[in-house]
Amino acid sequence: MIDIKLIRDNPDLVKENIRKKFQDAKCALVDEVLDLDKKNRAAITEVETLRAKRTSLSKDIGALMSKGQKDAAEKIKAESQAIGDKIAALEVEQEKLQADIRRRMMTIPNIIDASVPVGRNDSENVEVERFGDPKVPDFEIPYHVDIMERLNGIDLDSARRVSGNGFYYLTGDIARLHSAILSYARDFMIGRGFTYYVPPFMIRAAVVEGVMSFAEMDAMMYKIEGEDLYLIGTSEHSMIGKFIDTIIPEEKLPHTLTSYSPCFRKEKGAHGLEERGVYRIHQFEKQEMIVVCKPEEHMDWYHKLWKNTVDFFRTMDIPVRTLECCSGDLADLKVKSCDVEAWSPRQKKYFEVGSCSTLGDAQARRLKIRVAGKDGKKYFAYTLNNTVVAPPRMLIAFLENNLRADGSVRIPVALQPYMGGQAEIK
Repeated sequence: MIDIKLIRDNPDLVKENIRKKFQDAKCALVDEVLDLDKKNRAAITEVETLRAKRTSLSKDIGALMSKGQKDAAEKIKAESQAIGDKIAALEVEQEKLQADIRRRMMTIPNIIDASVPVGRNDSENVEVERFGDPKVPDFEIPYHVDIMERLNGIDLDSARRVSGNGFYYLTGDIARLHSAILSYARDFMIGRGFTYYVPPFMIRAAVVEGVMSFAEMDAMMYKIEGEDLYLIGTSEHSMIGKFIDTIIPEEKLPHTLTSYSPCFRKEKGAHGLEERGVYRIHQFEKQEMIVVCKPEEHMDWYHKLWKNTVDFFRTMDIPVRTLECCSGDLADLKVKSCDVEAWSPRQKKYFEVGSCSTLGDAQARRLKIRVAGKDGKKYFAYTLNNTVVAPPRMLIAFLENNLRADGSVRIPVALQPYMGGQAEIK
């Protein structure tokens, strides 16, 4: 959510930003907010004037009563009561106006960074840099589910009977590999100075509305029936929610956190060949990184965060690239975002394994996360998040890039301690 002062002072800039995101229909919201804000401020002024008048009348009533002029005092009392009734009615009107303003403000997209390329959708995202040499071996790479099944590592049929499509059982060495990758990711981030967390896996509606747009919420979140609780789609949600309605001393920033959690997603509209396996599923586990910082530091942290993911994948000999997300591919709260994509030797292309984003003060403004500056002034914090690793997709990249011609899978040196010293899976 952007600052309403920006809409008051520069509505054309806000509209241009909306057009860059190819959401032209939302331009009307800017004019609606301006109109509602004008009415709200007029109501505030009128209430203040009426309160001042009522205070003055109260003094008059006291003076008249002291002089024994009861009838005159009662007349002024009636006038004061009428003013009170009008104030109450205006306060109700104010509440409605403020709710209408907030509802529209929650839908107006955040101002994107000037460096973000303009494009309609993810087909117009821009490659930034490649890390590692993408190779295609001289033997056929099977589909990732086939690799897992040959290693007795996955059972999709049983999961389908138990839970439906989009779920799986991992078994044996593949299950161990899954856990090893998460444990390694945890220690990798601790080694980079991040504090490890295991957060709540359910959050209240107020937190959901604070961390994401309504469209994202509808497409992702599972609601707990009869409870004010949602299953998290990523631990970013509970980790940013941790700071809701708090004032952070400036000297305590930045907060650098890494969190493990299961993630639950509806994945509305998921389709295609890759969805047959574990690329797009309803339940998975992930290691995340989150930063809460001062505004002037957020771009430095943005570059540090995506580099952490690149470095993590490269320790396991997986080629990756970074892809700058264009304006039309950015979620409404994001200022700037890039995807980290891993190389798929089977498909001979890269695919997304993580996403790094800075959201400016959008989440902090919604959740009232403020910073107390050394000068005594308060301002909104900036928030960032990035995927360290999500093993379902990571497993695909790992297996394809470490598969040998005989069907065995090499375990890179960095991961071997988490596999009990195992150097391969046969």
